[in-house]
Amino acid sequence: MQACGLIVEYNPFHNGHKFHIQASRQESGADCIIAVMSGPFLQRGEPAIIDKFHRTKAALAAGVDIVVELPYLYAVQSSDLFAHGAVQTLHELGVSSICFGSESGDISHFTRGYDLLNQYQTSYQTMLQTKLDQGLAFPEASRLAYETIGLTTGGIDLAKPNNILGFSYVKAIFNNHLSIEPLTISRLNSDYHDEHMTGSVASATSIRHELLKKGHISADAANSLPEETVSQLQTYQAEATSWHTWENYFDLVHYRVMTMTEEELAAIYGVDEGLEHRIKKTGNKATSFQGWIGMIKTKRYTWTRLQRIFTHILTNTRKTDAASVKHSQSVPHVRLLGMTKTGQTYLHNWKKAMNVPLISTLARQDNLIAATDERASHAYYSSLPAARKRAFQHQELEPPIIL
Repeated sequence: MQACGLIVEYNPFHNGHKFHIQASRQESGADCIIAVMSGPFLQRGEPAIIDKFHRTKAALAAGVDIVVELPYLYAVQSSDLFAHGAVQTLHELGVSSICFGSESGDISHFTRGYDLLNQYQTSYQTMLQTKLDQGLAFPEASRLAYETIGLTTGGIDLAKPNNILGFSYVKAIFNNHLSIEPLTISRLNSDYHDEHMTGSVASATSIRHELLKKGHISADAANSLPEETVSQLQTYQAEATSWHTWENYFDLVHYRVMTMTEEELAAIYGVDEGLEHRIKKTGNKATSFQGWIGMIKTKRYTWTRLQRIFTHILTNTRKTDAASVKHSQSVPHVRLLGMTKTGQTYLHNWKKAMNVPLISTLARQDNLIAATDERASHAYYSSLPAARKRAFQHQELEPPIIL
């Protein structure tokens, strides 16, 4: 059996994701679709609107055959480390291809871009450092450095978020000399950050905006979601009493910051250049999470970067924790969240060839990745007490979902 890998968050799973699965199966010719999915917290430093188990059920119902978890220390990261963890996880599962959605839709743009970057790596790094020294945030500094070497003129706009992630996936595959074919398909209709609903295919951002604004699944939101996602959103809201937003965590993260010393805060991953002083000072005035980020945000410290930092504060993720993944060539294990019968057959045939353990719970896993994932899970459910007991059972006791 051949497998195609997808790198996803499904926050929540929508019709565009369903199209991605179908197109990836057709493009790759794969028998099995494997999704590596972020867990409780996501790449942009946000809590997932519903937990990973309910998102897994929606994905399996829509055509994914295996869902595994991207560990927290890779999930809440800049694009290159996020891509490294995801690609290595899929490599351990033996995928022959990885298919991602992009604004470009042409894989040759990415492969040519990779060759160009290698050719002018020194010029790129010099310009990147110059722009960072001028106080620009990394994404903007990187875009301008790419522009300097002509990378943005070959059909790949690296100001677009999915192109940025896709380019990181290609770099992770080629830099590590993996026998994985990168594939891409064009995104449908909505822009990644579009906050307005646009028919049956809408961005996850606009769907979350609609759900959280209304507090229920409106007709517009339901039109952009598969039936199983609607069911999982409703089930989770009934069980946990709410969907997750950053405001749910304001009191807890505020308590964390205000009871930490500046030295403790400076040890948190991402808190650099004296930012601990600004976080503490603004904490005295903050009355909401959105307002707090707004007081700290600068040209250098973007909203996304600050959300990641606050996620690391919430989960007590220190610089020493994050350093381990920057120098790690692979993942210590692969955590299985769910599978279909097809996925079960694939894993039965493949798991003996894996170089790392395939696990279904964090029990008996004695490594930093597992310890950080457990902390992240406890932090995630802390804002919704009604969900805690069931969540703990999933974390430690229950087998993976089989659909």
